Amino acid sequence: MPFASRILHIARYAVAAAWLAALALQPAAAEPLAPRNGFPSQTVKFISPFPPGGGNDATARLVTTRLPEIMGQAAVVDNRGGAGGNIGAKAVADARPDGYTVLTSQVSIMAVNPTLYAAPGFDPIKNFIPITQINAAPLALVVDASSPLKSFADLATKAKASPGKVTYATPGNGTLSHLVGVVLAKDNGVEMTHVPYKGAGPALTDLLGGQVDVLVTSTASVAGFVQNGKLRVLAVTSPRRIGVFSKVPTLEELGYAGARFEDWYGFFAPAGTPPERVAYLNEAIVRTLHLPEVSKLVTDGGSEVVANSPDAFAAQLRQDIDRWSRIVKLSGARAD
Repeated sequence: MPFASRILHIARYAVAAAWLAALALQPAAAEPLAPRNGFPSQTVKFISPFPPGGGNDATARLVTTRLPEIMGQAAVVDNRGGAGGNIGAKAVADARPDGYTVLTSQVSIMAVNPTLYAAPGFDPIKNFIPITQINAAPLALVVDASSPLKSFADLATKAKASPGKVTYATPGNGTLSHLVGVVLAKDNGVEMTHVPYKGAGPALTDLLGGQVDVLVTSTASVAGFVQNGKLRVLAVTSPRRIGVFSKVPTLEELGYAGARFEDWYGFFAPAGTPPERVAYLNEAIVRTLHLPEVSKLVTDGGSEVVANSPDAFAAQLRQDIDRWSRIVKLSGARAD
């Protein structure tokens, strides 16, 4: 059985800036949500565990830009990058469980890092309460628009002819982006050299600067650059061909075994947060995600709005932890 079946400043801010600018155009009226038992009565802080400029940061800001209209309180993003997202995640795990500190997280942090790192600093089940899953999306393999690699076939041919010569950037060790490269090498003979970064923003900067050949990251991280013609998409990793990625081939369609990878972003509260506050945050965020201009931006960015219940999100998290922990163990990857 194949392994995978078991297992520069402007660039950093362009994605978030494009989304926020689009939100300012003819926004639909948001239906306010009355406070419950005095909550919220102050600013809600959303910790994004990566530097500005990547998909995590952009997704957090997409929500926090409109959320205050519904909550009647400010919502701010606090970027705390490092250790593949572990530093920011631990900060929320250790925060007071009062509903005023929320983690914006994703599959790689919650389902991969606990196995990849000997001591990530948090337990995704014990230390957090899922609030809602924001979206579901493929990953994208992109190159600079001036790259001689015009298709994934070009990339595969070059990588097979000179194993390890092609470099691929990712937001960090052990991310789903990293595992895409592992699968392509182990199951399909497309061997590239992994170059991990501390988030998609710095990786984008180096891709645009010609320091690396390919970037594997979330569609949300690169949609704006694809739209403005600065990046070319070679392939995506799941059947969700949406928005600017709707005409891009999937790796499975191209005949690459076990190469279905689906990413998501979601919000989490520290364990111990009162259920009524989790329920309030869920309802407020879900209303925000269903605003027409917000859902359109998510779709245009190549993903689908999920906006589910805490229980449904918890079930998805457990499923992904089970799958990705096995794959990480089989890969032998470590990031300590």
